[in-house]
Amino acid sequence: MVVLQVVTATLVSIAMALALAHALEFPGKMRLTEARYRAVQAIYYPGFTIGGAAEPLALLLLLVLIWLTPRGGAAFWLTVAAFIALAAMHATYWLLTHPVNKFWVEGVDMAAAGAKFFRVGATDRSGRAPDWTVLRDRWEYSHIIRAALGLVGQTLLITAIAL
Repeated sequence: MVVLQVVTATLVSIAMALALAHALEFPGKMRLTEARYRAVQAIYYPGFTIGGAAEPLALLLLLVLIWLTPRGGAAFWLTVAAFIALAAMHATYWLLTHPVNKFWVEGVDMAAAGAKFFRVGATDRSGRAPDWTVLRDRWEYSHIIRAALGLVGQTLLITAIAL
């Protein structure tokens, strides 16, 4: 059980850290021109896509921990709450961040796996060019939300493990 707890906490921490890294860049990135912002956005996808695998794996392992933790105690409920926080973090990605990622990666040369991943989900078919500042703001604020949810989930899980 200890190995499972450590691996789960590590994966939750990686997921939180990736979102936190984006959130910490917020003040600087909000000062960039459109051309510079687009150039900066393109550098994230190779490494962050690989690290992003931690998030669904953490959710899966949190479910296993919930299953194995004795019911009714504080550790059980803290683990359930950690799962809820991480699930909300993941939902925020798919609902707010991913649709914008699809826009930022248009025309970016990437490996087949990355290209397949970014094709998931609906695409805007309105035909009008979106305002880049609206997309920027949505992307940046979604990562602040994700970082906060990740930090809450990480804190709840570590507390549960410490009990």
